[in-house]
Amino acid sequence: MKWTGPDGFEADDSAERIDVGVVQGFLSTSYWAEGIPREVVERAVAGSLNLGVYDADGVMVAYARMVTDRATFAWLADVFVLESHRGHGLGRFVVSTLLEHPDLKGLRQVLLATADAHELYRSYGFSETPPGRMMAIRKDAAELYAQS
Repeated sequence: MKWTGPDGFEADDSAERIDVGVVQGFLSTSYWAEGIPREVVERAVAGSLNLGVYDADGVMVAYARMVTDRATFAWLADVFVLESHRGHGLGRFVVSTLLEHPDLKGLRQVLLATADAHELYRSYGFSETPPGRMMAIRKDAAELYAQS
């Protein structure tokens, strides 16, 4: 499925079109997936509902994915816009387009984790979870991927 965005950018949910090299290149330097190997990114893309944003030349410049059962739950992950393409509203475009995706209608819960974009996500209705409600098993990305 394709959507038209600002300034001639296009969003597409085709996993085959995702440039795994761009995704891995960005994520490997991010605070949440530092050092992530390409093969891990490939598995993540294969198991998710993906949304790539492409410029007029078809180059991927933004990305987000949902880990979801497409019925009750989704986890919004790996949202980014390449630095060279920021300032065009692509962050909002990729998030709003993915949240409105037809495969995600009627979900009871959509979660995400962020260290720096709370206000952006609040504008979509996200709020902090009540203390003591969410639990997690966490492993440091740099340590985990150093073992690969």
